[in-house]
Amino acid sequence: MTVASHGAPPGPATSGRTLRPGSARGRSKGGDRTGDHTGGGGHGDGLLAAAFIAPALLGFLVFLLWPTLRGIYLSFTRYNLLTPAEWAGLDNYRRMVHDPIFWESLRVTVEYVVINIGVQTVAALCIAVLMQRLTNSSLLRSVVLTPYLVSNVVAGIVFLWILDTQIGIGIGNEILGALGFDHIAFLASEEWVVPSIAMINVWRHVGYTALLLFAGLQAIPGEVFEAARVDGAGELRMFRQISLPLLRPVLAVVLIMTVIGSFQVFDTVAVATTGPGGPANASNVLQLYIYDSAFGRFQFGYASAMSVALLAVLSVITIIQYRVTRAGETDLG
Repeated sequence: MTVASHGAPPGPATSGRTLRPGSARGRSKGGDRTGDHTGGGGHGDGLLAAAFIAPALLGFLVFLLWPTLRGIYLSFTRYNLLTPAEWAGLDNYRRMVHDPIFWESLRVTVEYVVINIGVQTVAALCIAVLMQRLTNSSLLRSVVLTPYLVSNVVAGIVFLWILDTQIGIGIGNEILGALGFDHIAFLASEEWVVPSIAMINVWRHVGYTALLLFAGLQAIPGEVFEAARVDGAGELRMFRQISLPLLRPVLAVVLIMTVIGSFQVFDTVAVATTGPGGPANASNVLQLYIYDSAFGRFQFGYASAMSVALLAVLSVITIIQYRVTRAGETDLG
């Protein structure tokens, strides 16, 4: 007769046998479930991740990648939407190089971008610093963001009324008249139309840009400002030597985003200015010229070539900005 350890007699189920640690009887039921769940968890997580990614990936392929590839192809063709595309080689690009309207539209767009980015960045930076140094009110942040919730079309229509030169309609010119100034045709004169469009978009986007910069300022450790304050640094010196250098990566990304968005201005110009290109084509930005070529003249091949040229310009500008501003680096240790 076999005697179990410590002198206890063996039970009926194990009589005469010794259980091995790795055997099926030696493993508990709970351990079996844990092992099975762990073994199949990776495959299940992969399927779940694919299910979440699939809608965004599908949208990217259908609404971004495919139109981009299709546009590049059409830029080498003559296509008017009514007949099949006819291969034209580099004809559209040769025409674009010798098209004075294209270069004038590009100049107008660059002028708009410089005004918009310059004013918007400085104003947003000031607002962000004031919010960080003076208040943490969530209500104030909501108020600052409110203009961004207004669409570009609505903003264009509202400012078209505000800046109207007719008595009793344009409140902006009424205020100028009350202050003793002459009425200004902000959206109907060659000199004022581009700066006016830029200011409309500054009003709409400055709050959003300010919140992005404010988030970057919040990431700077407070101990840095405390140490500078102990050393006797004032607010202006801390902004120049602490806030601005440490904010550089966020500011660089914000500049890249705003430059790309500014080059794509269209709806505000189309709504707020008179005629297809504004007064004497003074506000005929590149996007507006592309739209007019495609849907006004049905020259989709030429419009696609200008779109590809704009894509190339934006790609070069983005790469230069990224490297010059060192957007991928930070001075925080």
